[in-house]
Amino acid sequence: MSETTQTSQSARAAEQVARDSYGKLVAILAARDRDIAAAEDALSDALAAALKAWPAQGVPANPEGWLVAAARNFRRNDLRGSAVRRRAEPEILRRMEEAEDRPMPSPLSDERLGLMFVCAHPAIDASARTPLILQAVLGIDAARIARAFLVPPATMSQRLVRAKARIRDAGVPFALPGSEDLAPRLEAVLDAIYSAFGAGWDGLDTANDPMALTGEAIWLARLIVAQLPGEPEPKGLLALMLYCAARRRARRDSQGRFVPLDRQDARLWDRNMIIEAEGLLTRAAQAGRFGRFQCEAAIQSVHIQRPITGHLNLPALRTLYDLLVGKTGSLGARIGRAIILAETGKTGTAMDELEALPRERVDSHQPWWVARARVAELAGDIALQKTCLARAIDLTDDQAVKDFLVEQHLKLV
Repeated sequence: MSETTQTSQSARAAEQVARDSYGKLVAILAARDRDIAAAEDALSDALAAALKAWPAQGVPANPEGWLVAAARNFRRNDLRGSAVRRRAEPEILRRMEEAEDRPMPSPLSDERLGLMFVCAHPAIDASARTPLILQAVLGIDAARIARAFLVPPATMSQRLVRAKARIRDAGVPFALPGSEDLAPRLEAVLDAIYSAFGAGWDGLDTANDPMALTGEAIWLARLIVAQLPGEPEPKGLLALMLYCAARRRARRDSQGRFVPLDRQDARLWDRNMIIEAEGLLTRAAQAGRFGRFQCEAAIQSVHIQRPITGHLNLPALRTLYDLLVGKTGSLGARIGRAIILAETGKTGTAMDELEALPRERVDSHQPWWVARARVAELAGDIALQKTCLARAIDLTDDQAVKDFLVEQHLKLV
């Protein structure tokens, strides 16, 4: 094997461990001193060391263990070199050494899920919980998170820094809460899982591993459903993601071109995923607590029925979107409702609702411009439709989606 090939394979091995185990390794490294930022820095140093050592020494039999040991060494060196922490060094080092041979106590079966509930602690500012989970558990960078939450990158970075400092300084315990305390943190955890799924769905997944983030999100949702069988919202979230994932093969045609939902070949949809999603939604409804994710899953269920019935049940969608807006008031929910209003002929009301959204939040939000273009089309306002499509094209990163929008723009005279 050539040196170049071995180096390339070692780099891929390090990247794969980082992708698959990032959250778990951060959880292990931060468990004793509750310093997530320091754990992330140490893990970054360990990954850099792996890229230097593994090509020469070979990929270790236990890559995760190698990285944990290397990261702990970096943490020890950092502590020994810090005059500020010198007095606390013996106790911190003792705890780190104890952690090497003792597993983290956990009522949950995966460290990543445990870290998610730590990041959702009530001591953390509510606006930072989901972003913190996305960064600490899944390794998504602050700039991408900021884009998803429609805030400036600098603002998001500050929130994340403050949240990590809060966990460390307030002594937020890394021991996982008992089952009676999990439910209050559940909303932030479910939000983070769905945000990760959305990031993968929108193109953050790599070409070599297209299910990396979406698959991880579905797996974590399954774990929560198993751990909290009496909670309906995890079932709703899992159903929602399965409905979407079932249509993955139909989102692109044989030439890789984007295919919108109403033009997809339903024969390409994964029937088993759809059946599982329907069952989850039915079981969730039995709890008698209809939440946001159940509502969103029900919306997807209506769309799934279109090829069977031959038409889209717009009254049902209007009812569900009204419920969703009442529960969340999110941009996505309000944009979705506006489109349904326009499809039912109420284009004026739909445009008013879109225009009422905070301009500073939607001006760079591609779905808002796409929605305005659709409402303008239904209203017969070709000039506005062209303007909105042009702006949506500028804001679109996915080349297949951009090509689709360009095609629609060129059709307008």
